[in-house]
Amino acid sequence: MKAIVSHDIDHLTLSEHYLKDLVVPKYFVRSKIELLTGKISLKEFFLRLGDVFKNQWQHIEELHAFNKKHKVPTTYFIGVNNGVGLSYSKEQAALWIKKMQQMGCDVNIHGIEFESFKKINAEYSLFKELSGQTVFGTRMHYIRKNDHTFTNMAKAGYAFDSSEMSFKAPYKIDSMWEFPFQVMDGYIIEKPKQWQSKNFFQSCEETKKIIDKVSELNLPYLGIDFHDRYFSDAHKTWKDWYMWLIEYLEGQNIEFLNFKQAISELDNSTMR
Repeated sequence: MKAIVSHDIDHLTLSEHYLKDLVVPKYFVRSKIELLTGKISLKEFFLRLGDVFKNQWQHIEELHAFNKKHKVPTTYFIGVNNGVGLSYSKEQAALWIKKMQQMGCDVNIHGIEFESFKKINAEYSLFKELSGQTVFGTRMHYIRKNDHTFTNMAKAGYAFDSSEMSFKAPYKIDSMWEFPFQVMDGYIIEKPKQWQSKNFFQSCEETKKIIDKVSELNLPYLGIDFHDRYFSDAHKTWKDWYMWLIEYLEGQNIEFLNFKQAISELDNSTMR
């Protein structure tokens, strides 16, 4: 078993949400609930308030530095369309795509369109234009899909997708590889609520069970999705959990790779 770590970029600033959606007020209601239920400290709560003045809801560079230190290939999924609380502009996205490419990150699309080939194909073409890349993959925002989404993604030209959360090995849909993943920060730390329901130690124990199941099923890859926004002391449980997870996998001598490296492995194995 090897590990594929990736990060979804759902937000860049707080101001991108003003007059567009209710993400910011809902976030602070959630934070107050977490404070009153003892899930976060007063320091964390005030750090979250401080984000308003910094107008920062991304921690891309800090997360990349941590991953680089631990030899984890940094893979990001960034949106070029708006929907379901993803509200930054395509100009902001283009700026960060360029920055991440310069940092040496593998940059892919955080998809919004999933219902029709025409819209999926247009989103694919827009990312291709903004990124200057010809080979890239996708993960749907909120992992939304219908019965035709994956087929339409493959038809559009995506090299891979990772929108299925399940205990399966990668499989092909036409020429596109589908990489199911098993670990997502929100599912570990929040479920069954819409705010933090587990502490650090409970989150680690839950994660170990998933890792053990992937190992028992002899799956080739453990898929991990962590949102860059939570790599912050304003979300201490989330940040500590992610750092623990990487160091835990290191201690188990589990190798890290990105999707394109995994595709190369898979293609080579099918040619033998």
